[in-house]
Amino acid sequence: MSRPGIAEVFARVLSPRVPTRVTAFDGSVGGDPDAEVTVDITSRTALSYLLSSPGELGLVRAYITGHLKVHGDLYLALYGLGAGGGGETLSTRARLELLRDFGIQNLRPVEPPPEEIRHKGGIMRHTRLRDSRAISHHYDVSNRFYEWVLGPSMSYTCAVFPKAAASLEEAQWTKQDLVARKLGLKPGMRLLDVGCGWGGMVRHAAKEYGVRALGVTLSAQQAAWAQHRIKEEGLEHLAEVRHLDYRDVPEDGFDAISSIGLTEHIGARQLPAYFTFLRGKLRPYGRILNHCITRPSTAQPAKAGKFIDRYVFPDGELEGVGDIVSAMQDNGLEVRHQENLREHYAMTLKGWCANLESNWDEAVAEVGANRARIWLLYMAACRVGFDCRFIELHQVLGVRCDDVGTANFPLRPDWNS
Repeated sequence: MSRPGIAEVFARVLSPRVPTRVTAFDGSVGGDPDAEVTVDITSRTALSYLLSSPGELGLVRAYITGHLKVHGDLYLALYGLGAGGGGETLSTRARLELLRDFGIQNLRPVEPPPEEIRHKGGIMRHTRLRDSRAISHHYDVSNRFYEWVLGPSMSYTCAVFPKAAASLEEAQWTKQDLVARKLGLKPGMRLLDVGCGWGGMVRHAAKEYGVRALGVTLSAQQAAWAQHRIKEEGLEHLAEVRHLDYRDVPEDGFDAISSIGLTEHIGARQLPAYFTFLRGKLRPYGRILNHCITRPSTAQPAKAGKFIDRYVFPDGELEGVGDIVSAMQDNGLEVRHQENLREHYAMTLKGWCANLESNWDEAVAEVGANRARIWLLYMAACRVGFDCRFIELHQVLGVRCDDVGTANFPLRPDWNS
């Protein structure tokens, strides 16, 4: 009886939910011959990654370095593997089966790609220095690269689609306007946008609502891009973005605070101090809108999986929405509304993946093939995560009441009128 080929064994151990064809460097073919998706194991190095790396890292390292290729829709391939859940996409049992069929010589360790971060001792999580380095790692990649991925809005957070056929740009405008209406923005008010990215919310508040808006970010490249765009749009009299840690903002008495996609970088243990600080920046009756990725349960661990932590968002943590609500309530804020936008984030990620694929050659020339593959892999995997409810996206609206408990809040939500 002839020995099975690499592709045949690999197809057998993966057992994908989506039909997948597998090809390998030894000429073997496995899986569904009519599948829309093909996984190509191009070298023995791919086997070494798969067999010697723990959990999801083997597949990740092999894909990033090009030793494992996916032809067809990467989202479908990852959906079939169950990726996006933060667990193992290739189980220990599957790796042992591959090892049994292909021998100990493929167990040799292979150096991880240079893009992989391995945290070393000496710096505790979520110190100012480590937070600054983590933010720079992700956001200071290249403004041109992000322009190709995000599109003209340069909004790197979940959009809100008013209808299924809406464009990504329309959905990002709708998201920013929804935040503005939930915060009750009116001309002359003062808005603080923490973790402001490329300044999309700051510019929207100034342009559409006549609000004096201050945004802060730990990314120097984001701040420079945002200030340039503010000047181009003639908004300097209302809008400003600073390269600054939110904890160093000297002003207070803001009418509203938006935190859109920052909580993921804060850390679960820092949530009480985070919301206490932000409450202190609000005037009485001031509102805060926290928009962040969440876990579907407060019982799940907050720390990100190995791929996200080592390649994408170092030190990223996701809490359940109950943890966010509790941290707000326990630190001086009254929670008035929450909304889950999980499906909208899956749609947003679909748009980002399409943008990256449309600009693939330019993106590779700008940041390198490995990093371009990292971003495509993480966005496609996150799309699976939102579609399959491994992760969610919540907006939580709070208010700082006055000393006698008055919130000065409408009897019914008025932002959808």
